[in-house]
Amino acid sequence: GFLLFPFAVLVVRNEKLMQFWETYILIMETLEGNQIHVIKPVLPKLNSLYEHAISGEKGCWLFHPSWHMCIYKRMFESENKTLTKEGILHFLELYETKHLPNSLGFSEFVIGPLMDALSESSLYSRTPGQLMGACPPLGMRLQKFLATYIMLLPEEEKGSFLLKFIQKMTSRHWCAVPILFLSMALAYIPACKVLGTEGLHALRDVLQCTMITHQILLRGAAQCYLLQTAMRLTDVEKVSLPEVSSFLLSLRPEESLRRDTMLWMELCSWLQVNDRCFRKSTTSDFEHQETTSLCQYVRSLVGEYLKTPASEKWIELETFLNPLLDVLMKLGSNAYIPTLKTDKSLQLLLKLLQTCSLKCSNTQDDGVLFFIWKSLMMPVESILEFVLRRLTTNELSTVGDLDRCDLYLDLIPEIVNLCLQVSWKKVPSIKNFILSLTNASIRNLQERNSEEEPKLKEQIKKVASMASLTAVCEIMHRKPEAHLESLPSVDALKRFISFFEFNEVLKKPSYIEEKSRYVCAIASVILQNKFDYLCEETASQGWGKIVARYVRDQWICLRFILNSFPTLAQEYEETSEMSLSTDERSRKFLQSALEALTILPSDQVLPVFDCMKVLVPKLLDSSESLCIEAFDLAWKIISSLSNTQLIFWSNLKAFVRFIFDTEVLAVAASAKGQAYAKIKEIIFKLIDMSATKTGVFNVVLSHCCRSWIFPTIDERSALANAFLNAGNYCELITEACVFGTVFRRDQSTNRDDHYVRVCAIKFLCLLDGSNILHKTFMEDIFIKLLDKDKLVSRSRTRYYANSLQHRIKNRVWQTLLVLLPKLDQNFLCGTLDKVFQAGFGNNQASVKYFIEWIVILSLHKYPQFLNKLWDCFCYDEEKLKTSICTFLSVLSHFDIILQNTSEKKPALKKALIVVLQWCFNHNFSVRLYALVALKKIWGMCRLLHVEEFDTLTPVIESSLQQVENMHGTGNARRNWQRIQDHFFFATFHPLEDYSLETIFYTLPRLSELAEDEWISLSKFDRFTDVPLPPAFQWYHSRMELRDLKPSDWSQQDMGSNSAETDSQTEWTDVQKKIIPWKNSTPSLDLEMMFQDRAAKLGKSNSRLIVVASLIDKPTNLGGLCRTSEIFGASALVVGSLHYIQDKQFQHLSVSAEQWLPLVEVKPSQLVDYLQQKKMEGYTIIGVEQTAKSFDLTEYCFPEKSLLLLGNEHEGIPANLIHHLDVCVEIPQQGIIRSLNVHVSGALLIWEYTRQQVIKQKQQK
Repeated sequence: GFLLFPFAVLVVRNEKLMQFWETYILIMETLEGNQIHVIKPVLPKLNSLYEHAISGEKGCWLFHPSWHMCIYKRMFESENKTLTKEGILHFLELYETKHLPNSLGFSEFVIGPLMDALSESSLYSRTPGQLMGACPPLGMRLQKFLATYIMLLPEEEKGSFLLKFIQKMTSRHWCAVPILFLSMALAYIPACKVLGTEGLHALRDVLQCTMITHQILLRGAAQCYLLQTAMRLTDVEKVSLPEVSSFLLSLRPEESLRRDTMLWMELCSWLQVNDRCFRKSTTSDFEHQETTSLCQYVRSLVGEYLKTPASEKWIELETFLNPLLDVLMKLGSNAYIPTLKTDKSLQLLLKLLQTCSLKCSNTQDDGVLFFIWKSLMMPVESILEFVLRRLTTNELSTVGDLDRCDLYLDLIPEIVNLCLQVSWKKVPSIKNFILSLTNASIRNLQERNSEEEPKLKEQIKKVASMASLTAVCEIMHRKPEAHLESLPSVDALKRFISFFEFNEVLKKPSYIEEKSRYVCAIASVILQNKFDYLCEETASQGWGKIVARYVRDQWICLRFILNSFPTLAQEYEETSEMSLSTDERSRKFLQSALEALTILPSDQVLPVFDCMKVLVPKLLDSSESLCIEAFDLAWKIISSLSNTQLIFWSNLKAFVRFIFDTEVLAVAASAKGQAYAKIKEIIFKLIDMSATKTGVFNVVLSHCCRSWIFPTIDERSALANAFLNAGNYCELITEACVFGTVFRRDQSTNRDDHYVRVCAIKFLCLLDGSNILHKTFMEDIFIKLLDKDKLVSRSRTRYYANSLQHRIKNRVWQTLLVLLPKLDQNFLCGTLDKVFQAGFGNNQASVKYFIEWIVILSLHKYPQFLNKLWDCFCYDEEKLKTSICTFLSVLSHFDIILQNTSEKKPALKKALIVVLQWCFNHNFSVRLYALVALKKIWGMCRLLHVEEFDTLTPVIESSLQQVENMHGTGNARRNWQRIQDHFFFATFHPLEDYSLETIFYTLPRLSELAEDEWISLSKFDRFTDVPLPPAFQWYHSRMELRDLKPSDWSQQDMGSNSAETDSQTEWTDVQKKIIPWKNSTPSLDLEMMFQDRAAKLGKSNSRLIVVASLIDKPTNLGGLCRTSEIFGASALVVGSLHYIQDKQFQHLSVSAEQWLPLVEVKPSQLVDYLQQKKMEGYTIIGVEQTAKSFDLTEYCFPEKSLLLLGNEHEGIPANLIHHLDVCVEIPQQGIIRSLNVHVSGALLIWEYTRQQVIKQKQQK
């Protein structure tokens, strides 16, 4: 016994080894195929590999982990992205759930191949059921994996692994999406102190990597997660405050770390908790301490920044500000303070003031900021005196001084805002400053150069003076509460600008000091950022940019004058120039604006557009050609810009405000001249541009909807009713209602075009049917949308499901349904015929539902139109063959239609007569629809006790009872149950379910429209600033309808000889044309035709069908045709009958096609064909190697067998695998794992024939 025990253990171990290697080889061989539907069933076997490879007793590896990593590496490097994603998900889940023992190889694998695979953005797609903004499965799995893996690592290895992990994130150019989810995973690691200086530097490097992407939201989110990572994982005793501040400097306040946000509070708390725990900096002055505090660090920063003696007491915030306030208080009186020091102080002041402006909440609630504001009030007069002297005298004399000029001008509005917020006592000082600055700047600009060659100093003074006037205009525009317009200097400014020679170009000086000193510094807020040291640099600003700035500033000033003083300067009559009329002056300004557009760069034209907005309405009547020239030139600038440029959107909005100004549109429409045609041309150009530049149509439509239905006070005074423009330019709304492009499923896109349609629908919801203008507009839109539907139907009588034609028609009828309740009886009387005519079309299911819904609601509201419905049943069968089911569906809701009718019996009698005629139609689907309607109508008759129908009672009730209790082997009973359970007949209520959610989300979902056509209700709340009416109640679908899933029954309109459906499977998106295998012999069953022909040829009646539609090589098809004919197959199904004409096919078939029935079934039609054959009793057999496939030698073929052969390269697609009853594979002994498809088919055909021959002999 003792001797046998070791032997038994050895046997068990050998068995485990054998199982491990058999499983391992099976997985590796399967991965060679690169087909996910073949590989996926084998993936669970990976779990058993780990069970064999890990010793439960010792918790160690029996096999080196690299064996396992080879499998995953092969999956990660696959060209099939679906396989890559499956491999990543499986690896992450395995380590999360199995708690595998630690291995250095695993760590290297995670940082190497796994992270390389994670760099692919497409892997992070959401599942179809996930909401916008939800974390995708891979992101969730990555979070759990990383947290679990870090916790399993020994303490001494956690830091080195995380450091390598973070450094890997900086080793390549990552897209925004992977960086975001990797950062999120890092942020969710449980707090542990493992990162030191190197780790913090690595996180900073990752932050800088995220700055590359132009996707601002993703970039900001990644920054937030990386900051959380730093706070959770950093060992503060190993890092110094300068290193922390260096990391914080990489964050952008406007994108991530803004004061008063949750993240800001979390950072402040982290700094407070860890205060005096940070490692002492190597450059620190506090050598007697091991650590340093935040207070000491900030003190040293301020002292070093301003180079002032350090105070002894740094207890309160005031002591931090004292050095700065000392310098600021001396600015006005001490002219000998070094320029470098004054600029440093002003830059720090500007940053402090801007931070206060950026705050999200009320500044009064923030003690720190309010104290800073009060402290900064003291030196206001000194600062203003200094700025005035610098801007108006000759102290700014070089190109480099223009940057200093910008610093001063940036300070002015911040100081004005400070005085208005904290103390109005300083406002008189502000007014005196504005008065002096305006007058001095005008004098400088009016000076004429006596010399032919201007000096640089004089030109710089002009640029600074014009920039100063611009700053004054901007302050008066943005701060009307200061009442600065009452200053005497404003009148001088108005006069000066009104008669200024615009587009005056500053002549380039003969000598420009190329090396001029100027100060550039970016200061930060105390406790937030580290102060940068100022440096002197060589000015590189080109003279062309300076001139462009000078011209742009002229137009900013004119914009202010035009908007604030519409009459210009008519009161001045001193010269002939000044005596020009307002129209003449406006024309001159507009001509100058056109000139400015030709000389200014694209990023400087915004103020010119704004001026044209004011000028064009005044001139459109008198100078139409000049205005059209302005339209064309402005459009040329907009169309030349890329939507990735930051200036594109601001310029586009200005262009839209200019072209679609309420008065411009009204004047152009009243004249109906060239300007009117030009604006409509621009509308369609903008819509075309929207197809490639997402968001363009949003800007146009949002502006127009707001201005048409919510005009401003100015617009109301300019135009009696701004809504007239909606009628004159209704094409904009019509196109918006159907707007949206279609992308193929393999096209990755983040576009969301719902904004435009939501905006248009909300605009229509705001209209009031009692308002005559609104009523006329809605009727016009209704007619135009019906015409668009008719145009689409004419362009293509049959169209693909989810094609652009289908979607446009769907959007048309959704909009019509929204408008329907607002229309009156007279209009509907003349329009309902067009709705019925649309019902006669060959429509997709979703469109049918909307048409039927509109008809039901119309007849419910106005039952006097019922005769129009009865007329639809009077056409001949040829016209009704594609539409009869639509009208029968309407009758299935006859109780809703007659709800408002007092005399119901005549209508019921007519309905019963009509429906009974169709209950005997030769088409099965038509009979089903008729029976559904009959059941509804007969139930109503019984409730009302209609005596006239007593004689029919036995017949109808026995017929309905027979339908309910039908038996048989076919699908009649199942189809009857399916159609009754369909949502449109069983759950949908045309009145109670009338809501935005049903129209735009629930019904499209239930009718299996593409998911990107579903518009959730939340988008109507979030999208656009056009509100829904306060009393708007049409929101939610009923819960019963919302909870339903799409039915497997699709509405079908079938002709007398057609059995095709409009339904599409999830795997195909193609049109279903006339299918030969369904229509070649309408009066005979396909099987009977095969048998008859075989009998005539003296052949056996085989029941084997060979389907070769996936095979595309003529040689293989020819060989299969010959084999199938020899062994008596009943039919060979091919993808196209054109293969028969191929010489290679004929060479191998040797005329077999003449003796074998050939049927054409295209690959896209295979799903329907296989389903039909299943219904006829066939067993669908696939020739494929899968995890559950049968050995050919052990499989018993049924008599009615259908053999499906795969493609030469790709095998059987995944969407067809699900339709197979069984998979059969051929046993193989060699190394090569695949046979030629013709050979495989021949082996199975022979095996089927052999088994049938044996059965026949046994029966005899």
